Order: sequence, then structure tokens, then C-alpha cells
Amino acid sequence: MIRLLIRALIFLVSAALGLLVATWLLDGDFVLSASGFVVAVLVFTVAQSVLSPFIAKTTARFAPSFLGGIGLVSTLVALALATLVSDGLRITGAKGWILGTVIVWLVTALGTLLLPMIFLKEKAAERGGTGKPGRP
Repeated sequence: MIRLLIRALIFLVSAALGLLVATWLLDGDFVLSASGFVVAVLVFTVAQSVLSPFIAKTTARFAPSFLGGIGLVSTLVALALATLVSDGLRITGAKGWILGTVIVWLVTALGTLLLPMIFLKEKAAERGGTGKPGRP
């Protein structure tokens, strides 16, 4: 249960970082307001979590050659939902949509890969272990 919560928190943090980095890099085309930040991040995170398995299953069934792009497609759809549901995120122009999707996808992918290593390493150190399997 705790691992599930940690993973959810890691995905939430990586999604927030992805949206912030896209806002920083795509000034004007990708705007995340301070007042709607939390709602936009929550909507994006929930949409991404729900859509990824659905899109993967649909793609595997009807277009297996597109399986590698699942992350990008689910990120694009989650961003679209976040802009519709929340006033905190506004994306304009092709540059904002295309580069914003790639940036958010890349940052969330890196975050979900690297953040568990950091958190789980600290957790192992708290227990007195080395953080390596099979060693006390």
C-alpha cells in the first residue's frame, strides 16, 4: 500500500515538473497559471493514469506498430483534457501542442524512472540497509 502511494506521489510530482518545464520552455504557447496549477496537475495526472492503459490496449488491438507512441498519445490526450477541465492550463498553436506534449512526456518519463531510485534508496537507508538487494 505504501509503495502504491509512493508511486502515485512520484507520478504526481513528475507530472507537475513536466508541466512546469513546458511552461518555462514554451513561454506564451504553453501557459500554466499559478491559481489553477493544482487542478491542472491533478486532472492531467488522473487522465494520464487512466488513458495510458486504455490507449495501449486499443492500439495493440488495432494498430500494433504504433505501440511505441502510446506515451506521447496519452500525454497529448491528457493535456487536452486538462485544458478543457481546468482554467489553469492554456496551450495555443501547433508549437505549444507538439513541443508541449514532447516536453511533458519526456520529463514525466524521466521523473518516473529517476525519482523512485532516489526515494527508494532513501527508504532503504532509513531501514539500515545498503539499498542493494541481498545485502543487509
